[in-house]
Amino acid sequence: MAHGHHHHVDPDAGDARVALAILVNLGLTVVQVVGGILSGSLALIADALHNFSDAISLIIAFAARKIARRPADASMTFGYGRAEVVAALINYTTLIVIGLYLVYEAIMRFFDPQSVDGWMIVIIAGVALVVDVVTAALTYTMSKTSVNIRAAFLHNVADALGSVAVIIAGVAILVYDWRLIDPLVTLMIAGYILWQSFSEIGGVIRILMLGSPPEIDVDKVIDEVNAVDGVTDIHHVHLWQMQEHATALDAHIVIDAGRWQDADAIKSSIKTLCTKHFGIEHTTLELECTRHACDNITLVGHG
Repeated sequence: MAHGHHHHVDPDAGDARVALAILVNLGLTVVQVVGGILSGSLALIADALHNFSDAISLIIAFAARKIARRPADASMTFGYGRAEVVAALINYTTLIVIGLYLVYEAIMRFFDPQSVDGWMIVIIAGVALVVDVVTAALTYTMSKTSVNIRAAFLHNVADALGSVAVIIAGVAILVYDWRLIDPLVTLMIAGYILWQSFSEIGGVIRILMLGSPPEIDVDKVIDEVNAVDGVTDIHHVHLWQMQEHATALDAHIVIDAGRWQDADAIKSSIKTLCTKHFGIEHTTLELECTRHACDNITLVGHG
């Protein structure tokens, strides 16, 4: 049986850590770009671009966290929580564009290898590795409860792996003078960026498209509601995520003949079932008697 129990944290917690992570990553990006230009290393610039995307994703996530805390109002009756989901979509889309660009640049380098400064690559990539590990540590705890921060955390983990790959490339250039290792490592970094982005963006799109939570079996919800004493039928079911940690259910419930006087108790039983068994905290039910039930019904959605 699916469960939807979430552990919420203080909404203001972690802002200082996110701000520090942004400053550190922006500073590192500048160092990596300058070092990549001076050393001639495309792999170092690739790592810098990925690192810059992390800084931008953190900035967007930071702003989205602030917006998401606004209470619901007349223009946004469900509140502003989806600001974080929109931010995550922007971040992953940007990463995909960067990944494709790096693939193109790496392929061009295979046809026209450039000389690179191995020592500079190793030193700067080593600094980048330390910064990536520190940034990941700053965002690890928050990544468990926010799709935004999780995206930024995963980016930093990828950055750390990318920095290790760049260090290996620098050593290979120093020892073997193998210039093709630079675009090869760039392709590896780009491939990881694309794999990571495509694997995560689907869940974000699912929320924005009002998809049902993947951890909740819609058929199971329907079966258990149908099994509630006093329920004849359930139809026009809508189950969706209002935001990352808030699931909603909207449905029409047909009450057994002769049980209309128990309608309020039946509705309460269904709401309790949805909350305790499936973690659905926002439930809207339209009750119908058997005589006046909807015609031309559809089980899920509206016909």
